[in-house]
Amino acid sequence: MNQLILGDNLEIMRKMDAETIDLIYLDPPFFSNRNYEVIWGDKGEVRSFEDRWSGGIDHYIAWLKERVAEMHRLLKPTGSIYLHCDWHANSYIRVYILDKIFGEDKFRNEIFWRRTNPKGLAFTKFARNIDTIYLFSKESNNFKWHPQYKKYEEDKVNNQYSLIDENGRRYQLTSLLNPNKNRPNLTYEFKGVIKVWRWTEERMKEADLNGMIVVPRNGKGIPRFKRYLDEQEGIPVDNLWEDIPNIQGGSQEKIGYPTQKPEKLLNRIILASSNEGDLVFDPFVGGGTTVVVAEKLKRKWLGIDQSVQAVKVSEMRLNNAQNLFSAPFSVTLHKYDYDTLRYKDAFEFEKWIVEQFGGIANVHQRGDMGMDGKTREGVPIQVKRSDNIGRNVIDNFGSACKRFDNNLFEKNKVGGNPVGYIIAFSFAKGTIQEAARLRNEENIIIKLVSVEEIVPIAKKPKLLVKINDLGVVSKPVENPLTPLEQGGTGEVIPLSQRGTKGVSLREIEFIAVGESEAGIEFYSWDFEYSEEATREHAPLFRASIMLDKEGKQTHKFKPGTHNIAVKAVDNEGLEAIEVVKVKVNGEVETV
Repeated sequence: MNQLILGDNLEIMRKMDAETIDLIYLDPPFFSNRNYEVIWGDKGEVRSFEDRWSGGIDHYIAWLKERVAEMHRLLKPTGSIYLHCDWHANSYIRVYILDKIFGEDKFRNEIFWRRTNPKGLAFTKFARNIDTIYLFSKESNNFKWHPQYKKYEEDKVNNQYSLIDENGRRYQLTSLLNPNKNRPNLTYEFKGVIKVWRWTEERMKEADLNGMIVVPRNGKGIPRFKRYLDEQEGIPVDNLWEDIPNIQGGSQEKIGYPTQKPEKLLNRIILASSNEGDLVFDPFVGGGTTVVVAEKLKRKWLGIDQSVQAVKVSEMRLNNAQNLFSAPFSVTLHKYDYDTLRYKDAFEFEKWIVEQFGGIANVHQRGDMGMDGKTREGVPIQVKRSDNIGRNVIDNFGSACKRFDNNLFEKNKVGGNPVGYIIAFSFAKGTIQEAARLRNEENIIIKLVSVEEIVPIAKKPKLLVKINDLGVVSKPVENPLTPLEQGGTGEVIPLSQRGTKGVSLREIEFIAVGESEAGIEFYSWDFEYSEEATREHAPLFRASIMLDKEGKQTHKFKPGTHNIAVKAVDNEGLEAIEVVKVKVNGEVETV
């Protein structure tokens, strides 16, 4: 399953299986002593920032090198890695990390991305506006590669494809001559001309029948090929990328993340070095561009970040892009909200908690004798997504374990090992007593495991939303209707004499107040919240505003009923959501 994970990428990568990743893109924090490298400002990022720079450039390279070494282990033999950096440490990264871990023979490209135009006056040096992206493959000759193309420039189109056929298609005439003059098998007479041709005579005749060959100078020249513009892929992309602008202030992609990369950049990288269905990995997920683009391009994906805000903003970007064909994804945090786990889809929860326990989930929902999974040794696991599990569960489960595998049951009974595990949120007193009796009197160990023993559980934030009516804002709109359209004579009224109609908008201030033991990190707002927009049977929050540190917003509404949803996200990544229904009709009232 596609997954966002909150945590230290080094610790998480060490637990991942080798050679499982097809493509890695990483945009690690650049080496700099300036505080602008602290972007989100939450505890996880600040702690990581301090670790990276406490010992200068050598410490930074050591910090990054051990992570890239794990990435090399995770890459499939056909995989590639793109490492994004800038002038602060690019030479160190190439020599001391990539060349040493991957090998100099695995170097494919040094890509120069012109992220912006030069700004200001460079009094002592040329302006710096280039990032470096290093491309290395896992193996020298066995890697995925799909050439990328960009559109022809307008001047080239007008100059080179200057001819237009009867259907309006642009084309140019290109040579059919073979540059290799020593090709007897391609030397023949065609349309009265004996030359060494590029193609066989059969292929030339077929192209001629299809109207693709033109003889210039009224049929007396050397035959030439009709090459259509709309059949060309474009200009092959080289390692100087000047055609992808950085995120601008008015861009719809902009989320308020200072080092956010444009989707076109990741689109090119993912298309060039992976196939549909491949697994794309970003160990510094940041603003989430890699996973968002991977999802759009039908790749599987995995993203990791130490910042709660990075993970939650990435989750919201993915939710905003969700449609009926989107693949499901999960978010793994340090702690989990009780309500979210307790009331999520039963089968999904069973599978997830069994895997968190270290077991193997049962893929069948029927005919499983109540077994939701098993340990690596084959011992049955049953999951109850409820509290205060009663004694009858023990009785039924014990019999089921024996029927499931009697030999294993007897072996574990004699050896003093658990014959089965029951996972639940809590157990009734009678259940605990019955498990103890079975152990003491019959030597049957049924292990009772609470969810909190497997994953840490915390309380989600509390959230209160207040609203203030700021009054009506009148927005004049020109009335473009003619008298005929208004039921008149059909004469056109001069523009200066036309009236205007006013659209009354009500401006409302929203104030969100969240409380959490971990501390509130930020708020997000959805001003067009729809309970019908669902993913996995739950209303889907599509953030209009992703990052709001203060919890205060004003918004203008047309008359009618509006649903406004606000999220409060705390420092553990847990969230609360509150939905306010506002009816605007002369006065403002909450529903």
